[in-house]
Amino acid sequence: MDHIAIDLLILISSIVIGIPVPFCFMLAAIYMGVIYFPDFSFLMTIGFRGLNSLTILSIPFFIIAGALMSSAGIAERLTNFANSMLGRLRGGMGAASIVACAIFGAISGTASSAVACIGGIMIPRLEKLGYPRGYSTGMLSCASVLGQLIPPSVPMILYGWVTQQSVAACFLSTVVPGIITTTIFCIINYFMVGRFPAIKVDDPLPPKERNRLVWKAGKKGFWSLLMPVIILGGIYGGVTTPTEAAAVAVFYAIVIGFFVHKELTMTVFFRSLKSAATTSGVIVLMLFFVTILGRLYTMQQVPMKIANFLLGTSDNKYVILFMVNIFLIIIGMLMDDLSGTMLAAPLLMPLMLRIGVHPIHFAAILGTNLGLGNVTPPTAPILYLGGRVGNVQIDEYLKPALVYMIFGFLPVIALTTYVPDLSLFLPRLIMGIK
Repeated sequence: MDHIAIDLLILISSIVIGIPVPFCFMLAAIYMGVIYFPDFSFLMTIGFRGLNSLTILSIPFFIIAGALMSSAGIAERLTNFANSMLGRLRGGMGAASIVACAIFGAISGTASSAVACIGGIMIPRLEKLGYPRGYSTGMLSCASVLGQLIPPSVPMILYGWVTQQSVAACFLSTVVPGIITTTIFCIINYFMVGRFPAIKVDDPLPPKERNRLVWKAGKKGFWSLLMPVIILGGIYGGVTTPTEAAAVAVFYAIVIGFFVHKELTMTVFFRSLKSAATTSGVIVLMLFFVTILGRLYTMQQVPMKIANFLLGTSDNKYVILFMVNIFLIIIGMLMDDLSGTMLAAPLLMPLMLRIGVHPIHFAAILGTNLGLGNVTPPTAPILYLGGRVGNVQIDEYLKPALVYMIFGFLPVIALTTYVPDLSLFLPRLIMGIK
């Protein structure tokens, strides 16, 4: 166990000092390989075999789709539609921004795309209405995590791949937690805006005029709103696999951007391809080394040792789940959601099975915890990205972000963990998961 402890120390310390995550996993895999399997040809085969999966192919497609959405005019029309419904209520524009992040999540599958697209559009609008820029940035940084809770979700694709579970069922597991998170965030925003008297709210419209405004925005955003229907309808209607749905999303974004909205240019298109290729390359490199490291940990019975340690601490299922949540939040604080999923899923799955937690339920537990980790310092990649998008210093948006973390994320994590039906209801209803 000493070598395993040293290996985990190498992994965590290299992440903390700022080494790129794929190389952190590489260092940990090399150390374990040198200690236990000096013949690296065996390990290389494991890594390449792990990448031979059609499921993984969906990741670059969803990344491309998310990159194209802002330039294709899709993201702006989604936010306009949300604004038409909520914009004239107290805190309505803030709530519309949160809902827009949720709708955007039904297309892009990543939180980074949501904060870049919705944040870039909405933060200047909110500032004009009197919302402090720091508050808007903190709120949207947290709300962008809805991009990975509302399906499709790249972390859930990786979870399904690692644990050999249905990706479509994993998608469904975070829908209800995502909707609850959206609702709680809107409630928090409603009370928070009372602290900012400078915020302007337009007078309410008569029902007939309001409905006409919503209809007009819906008509303009019809092709944008149709996109999540096509993607999710294709997956759950049995027409497409998640990988095929991701390819359809890219094709749809290209058609809408070039020929319907006519806002997408070749320059932006190729820039999106380059960005997606870079991101996908980083993910593939990370998956290669994580696959090797995961196999080495399994061969050394690390998951079973963790399970035995926690079970030795307590035999109460709810206490163990509490400790698992703490562990996942710490993992989320140290690394991004993709890395955290790849590390935590294989390590904790044997424990979850032993205490009677359904693998699809564990997908939701993992997703909500690592979602919080995405905006929790010190790593907090989405929080820092939000700061760059909003062009504000961290001390200006960290406090409002903490409000959403404490009163928004933590209650949802607790509900998801201790009320399994929240995450299992839709997979059982739609896919017949037992």
